[in-house]
Amino acid sequence: MEKIKLIECPRDAMQGIAQFIPTNDKIRYINALLQVGFDTIDVGSFVSPRMIPQMQDTPTVLEGIDMTNTKSKLLTIIGNKKGAERACEYEQISYLGYPFSISETFQKRNTNATIDESILRLIEIQNICNRKNKTLVVYLSMGFGNPYGDLWSPELVTAWSVRMKEEFDVKIISLSDTIGAASAETIHSVFKEVLLHCKGVELGAHLHAQPNQWQEKVQAALDAGCARMDGAIKGLGGCPYASDSLTGNIPTELLIEWLISKNLSPEIDLEKLNSSIGLSQEIFN
Repeated sequence: MEKIKLIECPRDAMQGIAQFIPTNDKIRYINALLQVGFDTIDVGSFVSPRMIPQMQDTPTVLEGIDMTNTKSKLLTIIGNKKGAERACEYEQISYLGYPFSISETFQKRNTNATIDESILRLIEIQNICNRKNKTLVVYLSMGFGNPYGDLWSPELVTAWSVRMKEEFDVKIISLSDTIGAASAETIHSVFKEVLLHCKGVELGAHLHAQPNQWQEKVQAALDAGCARMDGAIKGLGGCPYASDSLTGNIPTELLIEWLISKNLSPEIDLEKLNSSIGLSQEIFN
């Protein structure tokens, strides 16, 4: 198996924290992460400050980020055409991440749009990415189940993934265990099915889990052929709609330790990783 591509998500870790994190602390933290060796860092979002107040300073944070001597690339989350246009003003951003839910209910909650409206946004965003030389990453929300009673099945996930590839020319899709309720068996079967029908697409996993569940979920995704994995140091963050407060992101430091034991880890500077963990503890307390 190839080395796993690691995406670190400080944006996901920070966005649910009620107390505003000083902009300079965000800059210090992201600059530290840039020296670790992650493939990509999800640094912020261009959405309404009313929706995510913690990310209102993303433009200022980007101005303070030092991209020298790093191999990492930057990703920001956007929710519509306006957000995409703002993100594209920053040369250092490589990826625009758009959360697309196959659940009508969650799409409305997350982006204040129906699925049909979200498709139109997706087309606009992809056109902007093509003009501005950015790459669109689609986060397929509710990829492994649905708590709202909306229709869900592995076949539906596959159908949407195929449509993303063939109709909208999406090159990177990240299947999201949005509320952390998926079983390892479901994760494995969905990845197997989607990878079978979406050859040529870079398929990733954005998983949420309780502290004692992350390993079996990651193993299931990797066994099925996933080679791109999101995480956040200390497992901070997660979905605000998760019913269990213990459900968070995959803890990056544990994930890397586990990947090293299986000879699947990319080249990581462990000293810089430990420094980033210490900074995380200082900033997030």
